[in-house]
Amino acid sequence: MQSYTIHLIRHGMTQGNLEGRYIGSTDLPLCEEGIRQLEARKAAAPYPKAEICYCSPLKRCQQTAKILYPDLTPQVVTDFRETDFGAWENKTAKELADEDPDFVKWMEGDKNITPPGGENNGWFLQRTCAAFEHVVDGLLRMGTYSSAAIVAHGGVLMAILSAYGLPRAPFYDWLTEPGCGYSLRITPGLWMRGMVAEVYETIPPHTQHKIDPAARLVLNVAREAADKAYGKKNEKDVQK
Repeated sequence: MQSYTIHLIRHGMTQGNLEGRYIGSTDLPLCEEGIRQLEARKAAAPYPKAEICYCSPLKRCQQTAKILYPDLTPQVVTDFRETDFGAWENKTAKELADEDPDFVKWMEGDKNITPPGGENNGWFLQRTCAAFEHVVDGLLRMGTYSSAAIVAHGGVLMAILSAYGLPRAPFYDWLTEPGCGYSLRITPGLWMRGMVAEVYETIPPHTQHKIDPAARLVLNVAREAADKAYGKKNEKDVQK
């Protein structure tokens, strides 16, 4: 059965990243250091191949996509944009902690807190996951491409990986550096039964961070559980 690979890559650095500012919806370009870092990473370890590239509409992601995949025309997915931090945009954590007590509660995981004038976390997760499911379903339905890259933001990657990634890990455990990310393997039968994807490698590859045998066991158990819960589908149906 054909499987599909999707490479989730965080955009390169911006000046806001260097200064530790929240720049979710702020449309900053890559800074010079960010461009140099991407080019150096690409020279040191080639990024995984992809037949199609999807990206956020924000400049930093489109620039990153063009640097990493110059032969591909990025397909813009509006809902892969970063969350809107509202009044907290362009401020550092220290500035916000001093100005707004709700920021501290938000950082501690209080789900009742939304950045003033910003985006609710639940809505952000919902629209991001819906966009990812649309991409996956399109790949499976069309069968034209077997590999894809998604160039987006740290929050977007963490949302996707915490929702669908195996091995399971909470949101912030998937935090990755600019220009880095993870490769997923989509197996149609497993996706249709449980909507999960195997996280099989880091970007760039690093033997220390490869998914270990225990994680493979988790994946096998998930497959068995899906078969028991839903019953094995007819092979012809799975291939549709």
